[in-house]
Amino acid sequence: MTKYDFTLILKGPLELTEDIADELFEAGCDDGTPGTCEGVFSVDFHREAASLEEAIRSAIGDVKRAGYQVDRVEIAAEAVPQPA
Repeated sequence: MTKYDFTLILKGPLELTEDIADELFEAGCDDGTPGTCEGVFSVDFHREAASLEEAIRSAIGDVKRAGYQVDRVEIAAEAVPQPA
């Protein structure tokens, strides 16, 4: 499996609290780092999966399981594995 790096931006005006971090962790986001910057709540993921799509879909599912919604996904161009 390959490890993929990407960021999920969550909907709503959220502030990072210990409770929210715990909810995300317990829902399966233990490979993500939550944070806020200028009112934007994000979770930076470093997720192992068979494909980038699978990694993103599973992370979105975990965030939803914690009770939050995803606004968008951000991926840095250099984070996507390139074919040899």
